[in-house]
Amino acid sequence: MTDLTTENEFIARHIGPRDADIDAMLQQLGFDSLDALSASVIPESIKGTSVLGQTPGLSEAAALAKIKTIAANNQQFKTFIGQGYYGTHTPSPILRNLLENPAWYTAYTPYQPEISQGRLEALLNFQTLVSDLSGLPIANASLLDEATAAAEAMTFCKRLSKNKASNSFFASKHCHPQTLDVLRTRAEPLDIEVVVGDEAEITDASAYFGALLQYPASNGDIFDYRALVERFHAANALVAVAADLLALTLLTPPGEFGADVALGSAQRFGVPLGFGGPHAAYFATRDAFKRDMPGRLVGVSVDRFGKPALRLAMQTREQHIRREKATSNICTAQVLLANIASMYAVYHGPQGLTRIAKRVHQMSAIFAQGLAKLGYAVEQEHFFDTLTIASGERTAALHKRAGELSINLRVVDAQRVGVSFDETTDQAALESLWEVFAEAGHSLPSFTDLAKAVATRLPQTMLRQSAILSHPVFNRYHSETELMRYLRKLADKDLALDRSMIPLGSCTMKLNAASEMIPVTWAEFGNLHPFAPTEQSQGYQQLTDELEAMLCAATGYDGVSLQPNAGSQGEYAGLLAIRAYHISRGDDQRDICLIPQSAHGTNPATASMVGMRVVVTACDARGNVDIEDLRAKAIEHKDRLAALMITYPSTHGVFEEGIREIAQIIHDNGGQVYIDGANMNAMVGLCAPGKFGGDVSHLNLHKTFCIPHGGGGPGVGPIGVKEHLIPFLPGHANMARKEGAVSAAPFGSASILPITWMYISMMGGEGLKRASQLAILNANYIARRLEEHYPVLYSGTNGLVAHECILDIRPIKDASGISVDDVAKRLIDFGFHAPTMSFPVAGTLMIEPTESESKQELDRFCDAMIAIRNEIRAVECGDLDKDNNPLKNAPHTALELVGEWTHSYSREQAVYPVASLIDGKYWPPVGRVDNVFGDRNLICACPSIEAYQDA
Repeated sequence: MTDLTTENEFIARHIGPRDADIDAMLQQLGFDSLDALSASVIPESIKGTSVLGQTPGLSEAAALAKIKTIAANNQQFKTFIGQGYYGTHTPSPILRNLLENPAWYTAYTPYQPEISQGRLEALLNFQTLVSDLSGLPIANASLLDEATAAAEAMTFCKRLSKNKASNSFFASKHCHPQTLDVLRTRAEPLDIEVVVGDEAEITDASAYFGALLQYPASNGDIFDYRALVERFHAANALVAVAADLLALTLLTPPGEFGADVALGSAQRFGVPLGFGGPHAAYFATRDAFKRDMPGRLVGVSVDRFGKPALRLAMQTREQHIRREKATSNICTAQVLLANIASMYAVYHGPQGLTRIAKRVHQMSAIFAQGLAKLGYAVEQEHFFDTLTIASGERTAALHKRAGELSINLRVVDAQRVGVSFDETTDQAALESLWEVFAEAGHSLPSFTDLAKAVATRLPQTMLRQSAILSHPVFNRYHSETELMRYLRKLADKDLALDRSMIPLGSCTMKLNAASEMIPVTWAEFGNLHPFAPTEQSQGYQQLTDELEAMLCAATGYDGVSLQPNAGSQGEYAGLLAIRAYHISRGDDQRDICLIPQSAHGTNPATASMVGMRVVVTACDARGNVDIEDLRAKAIEHKDRLAALMITYPSTHGVFEEGIREIAQIIHDNGGQVYIDGANMNAMVGLCAPGKFGGDVSHLNLHKTFCIPHGGGGPGVGPIGVKEHLIPFLPGHANMARKEGAVSAAPFGSASILPITWMYISMMGGEGLKRASQLAILNANYIARRLEEHYPVLYSGTNGLVAHECILDIRPIKDASGISVDDVAKRLIDFGFHAPTMSFPVAGTLMIEPTESESKQELDRFCDAMIAIRNEIRAVECGDLDKDNNPLKNAPHTALELVGEWTHSYSREQAVYPVASLIDGKYWPPVGRVDNVFGDRNLICACPSIEAYQDA
């Protein structure tokens, strides 16, 4: 008889190898079960620390039904709150062909440019969009949110300002409140004084090293800042302007009135509200400051054939490679969201964007005229889309009436309310708003009559005169057919998880299951404003409460904050919590952070950002922390020891036996233990950092917990803490704890949290443990298959690795001249993204297969690596020329194949080195990219019309 119980198939769908494959892989490693393997990998001292349990998971259908019920508890009011967040229409072809397309959302950061030309082009479009609208010559490929971008601008001004005598930063009271909160959080550990005030009342600009202005102001005013900027410049201070990109289609851009930095959010360019994120921030500056700009920068270079090719500009990306000397710990971006914004601009074009902006402004002007007829005074003489209304004693009643009509007004104070309009505003919306303000029995203004005579309320002296978006890319793809094909063309240039395994060590490129992704685009999650009244977000509250409990169970910690919207922000929030804890106990002097020399570069960068001094500890020959060196330095600095930052399993891909002893040493000397959760995918269900010595860990939801990398973002980096640190988790003006915000929105990138909720709910404790075991199995299987061809650099006491392994290419290079770069580029010819290159050890490849890859894909990768090793042997013995060989010339393009062939090896060996490629060949669009040329000839926007025409 058929078993009629509901079966949860998801665990087997998520995990790649089938049962027979698992048995074969275990046999090759010499184990009879997964439990036996993991028992040999996990150190005795931390076994049994997991508190996850063996709860069964939900089926995909059941999980979707449950989260649908949760989503229904969110109320979708018509929102006019504004404050940096606006309703928008995501064009359907962008929704379907980009946001919901795994070719875009499963891609990795474009560190390998030859296989990333599509998303790099989309990001170059974003940079061009921002540069054009801001009036500044260089823009980055996005930051995390507007408030974080403002904080980066503050430290940017501090570094570059010639007014070295000042430690004060002026921030206009007209900035968005959440921006001011994040500024204060960032400034305090750095001893920067943030002075919030009215810029019109500044008497001595020399008192400040820099300033932040809002344009238009948060309350709606449009100020002419030209004279003020000149005053700041005369005092050797720099000026940053937080500007609305849509407004800049109509208003004089910041770069044209002297601003040194323009920053803000691209959210209203097609990205849903999503309860606060993820949204792409932008940052633009002057050409003279380009080397100091935070974040990533896409630049134009050439490949080895002299053909134009894009890549990340080395000097301006990943500033954390400078470790404690870094100016920022930002190591990610919001690529997927920046790409949506860039395609929104491509689709609408300059005329379309201007038309949207004019319509938004006209709606605002019509509403203001109608309010006057209802007896209300608007405070702004000039405005774009936002009004502040003197509502006096009727304020509370207006909010009550608005709620009855399912409308949210902005809460300003007891005497005023605010309203902001956007591209979703229509006649019915204005009439509903007038109904809120109209006295009983008072007739409503006539929209039709007012629309006929509406006059602009933009200041004539600040109207934009310069053209925008003249490049052909913004003037061609305006039909859906054209945009669909453009997106397909770009996606075809790239390698993402929908094509092949991406074996990046430390980056955990695992399956982003379709069922996990489905709720992301539901209106119940996407249409909620982050500052809507709490009673309207009960679904989000349930979701976040349950997810926090899930993550506590997975890690063994007592409390979790979901606010940090990137791993770098999680690190930052974790160290802020440790710092605040010490200060609360009167230990203000504790400012030493011990960091092993193998640590992620973000660790020392983050420590510097919270005012800690980094002391590096040694590693032994096996890559483990040198415990005696650690002990000596902890004792030496015991009176000032604040924290240890350590990655576990180690950055070298092994479970260090002495982790409990290491934690005890730090605790005995008064410090706290921060365990970097980048490698959590080896531990869930097997051991728990909160139970073997950790006080705080950040978790990469875009690694272990299945949020997609999105081509380099979004990410989510919540922190788990022990009970004594819970009072020091990030706060927010909209939360019980009001101070300590690290992100603009209370729950950071809230709209993608359903992905992790779905993953954990469907896997259950049983599935999560199995995923960790399979991640360990897959890594050890690859290490075993490749160890006779490539030295495996580090392993644990039983000769096993954790969830990743490091192959040492250095002796191979010494013998053959073939470098780690050559191997990485040759893998492209086999249809693979390269493993992580030269981290944590120069000249190595770090491989992490994840549990989601099948044995067939693992074997395909191993076969490729073995074939490459055989080619290297051919170079070593002279059968292949040491300079003109398939590795030095990789990757090979289709164009090269049909041209004159000047190589001693065959075309077939170049592009079909294994027979399986004949059935599904990935063709790289460019040859090997010349990074040095690109950095010496830095071009970071779409080429000029003249250059385009010449080409």
